[in-house]
Amino acid sequence: MQRFLGEVSYSSAGASGLLVEGGKARRDAIVRMVESVGGTVESCYFALGARDLFVIGTVQDTESAAALAIRTAASGAASSHSVPLLTPEQIDDAVGRAAEYRPPGG
Repeated sequence: MQRFLGEVSYSSAGASGLLVEGGKARRDAIVRMVESVGGTVESCYFALGARDLFVIGTVQDTESAAALAIRTAASGAASSHSVPLLTPEQIDDAVGRAAEYRPPGG
């Protein structure tokens, strides 16, 4: 399973829907959508700033994350950006795989 951070920005239509449904109903809808591709939601937080919502969860693969992003964008109510999250152990593994690098001019 791959862990992702979903950064969500609502359109005016999405914000209007949030006013009607409320935060808990929106979180529940997000959980159902993520579960529909075999994933899980670990946390869901609304925020003030450049993004309106942050979701941390796991999905099977990048295609599943893409399916969620496409469905979100197609709704017209929000746009999302998926950020893959890695554990320290995954970084250690990645560093162990890295080939030698020569910088330009080096």
